[in-house]
Amino acid sequence: MTRLSSRDLLLLTALTLAWGLNWPVMKYGVAELPPLYFRALCIGGGLAALWAWARATGVPLAVAPGRWGAIVRLAVPNAIVWHLLVIVALKMLPAGRSAILGYTMPVWVVVTGLLFFGERPTPRQALGVTAALVGTLLLLSSELRAIAGAPAGTLLMLTAAAAWGYGTHLMRRELREMPTLVLTFWMLAMTFAVMLAASLVFEWQAWRWPLAGEWGSIVYNMLAAIAFCHVAWSHLARTLPPVASAISVMMIPVLGVFSAVWFLGERPLWQDYLALVLIVLAMASVLLPGRPRAAP
Repeated sequence: MTRLSSRDLLLLTALTLAWGLNWPVMKYGVAELPPLYFRALCIGGGLAALWAWARATGVPLAVAPGRWGAIVRLAVPNAIVWHLLVIVALKMLPAGRSAILGYTMPVWVVVTGLLFFGERPTPRQALGVTAALVGTLLLLSSELRAIAGAPAGTLLMLTAAAAWGYGTHLMRRELREMPTLVLTFWMLAMTFAVMLAASLVFEWQAWRWPLAGEWGSIVYNMLAAIAFCHVAWSHLARTLPPVASAISVMMIPVLGVFSAVWFLGERPLWQDYLALVLIVLAMASVLLPGRPRAAP
């Protein structure tokens, strides 16, 4: 039975708001800046914030011998592949629809669970994944032409979502004894190294000092999307079963779509409202406790 504590519910709410609003913020940041360079700045600043928090709270960031291989295995699907592909795809796709494609992740959690881990979803989990998938397709229905016109961006986002789905399983299986802050710090440190190297190879001629508005996007990413959200997500992914943790963040693409309604004056469609209902149903099916069984 999946139980979400009051603290975890608060974390999930803050995570949803911070990551949901971050998609248009990121889109603004990469409008003129090279995407890998932008992401390297964000992750570098997020690492500095996590290091300062670890020092302030007395959490040692040292890693015991023999643990680096497991950190790499967790970092590649959960952070390196995700950040690298998403920030490149975001240049090609609208922000809201990028979020929706990225958050097909619960479907990939089930697929990778079946293929690689021998897991079969419970009936409630199957109901939740089905509702989440239908809701996602409804959100995408009004943008299918735009997405079909950017096949490379769509493929990158779906690959990133599949990697994240696979990595969600690993988060429940490896390095459970390592503090979440320490694990998150080193996964992001590896991601920063890859992002910086890729930017040096492909973008260094386009590097420049960000403008004031771009710095706003970068600072938001440093503190909210990287430093806070990654630690919060790592905690939830290690606490909840993979399907439950995956579906728990499904409100993020809904927030991305409706924030465009609120901020840009777009008119919501009936598909958007129905998708909202289905995703709430999906979250309830895996996060609310089931009816206790009668004693024999």
